[in-house]
Amino acid sequence: MCGSHLLLSIMAALRPLVKPKIVKKRTKKFIQHQSDQYVEIKHNWWKPRGVDNRLCRRFKGQILMPNTGYRSSQKTKHILPSGFLKFLVHNVKELEVLLMCNGSYCAEIAHSVPSKNHNAMWKAASWRSVTNPSAMLYSEENEYRQLICIIFVLIKP
Repeated sequence: MCGSHLLLSIMAALRPLVKPKIVKKRTKKFIQHQSDQYVEIKHNWWKPRGVDNRLCRRFKGQILMPNTGYRSSQKTKHILPSGFLKFLVHNVKELEVLLMCNGSYCAEIAHSVPSKNHNAMWKAASWRSVTNPSAMLYSEENEYRQLICIIFVLIKP
């Protein structure tokens, strides 16, 4: 979790109306050609474009290149493992919109929401199940860090 912001997910219902099976055709990352042989070549994917490159010419026995055949199914694209689609919420009114379609969408409170509004939204959605109820707000984390810094300053001679 990043320290600069906190995303709090609120699920609209316990289970989605329809939970399709999400099929990932490939979970292994595609690596750059010859990155396993040389330290200076990074592993992240970079398409080879040389005219003599055996990977670019698609010779047999080379590493696989990404293509549209590995694309996710359009029916299950953007679906979370819980079976819901994510909906970014900035205020309580947007949270009320989810009441119409709470069988397929779950709310995620935006990181730019102030802690005061964040608490109000969390209370408004408290009758729904919350995915991470033990998460601290950003301001609470800052206060905790400041308290630790003060303690270290007092202890340090």
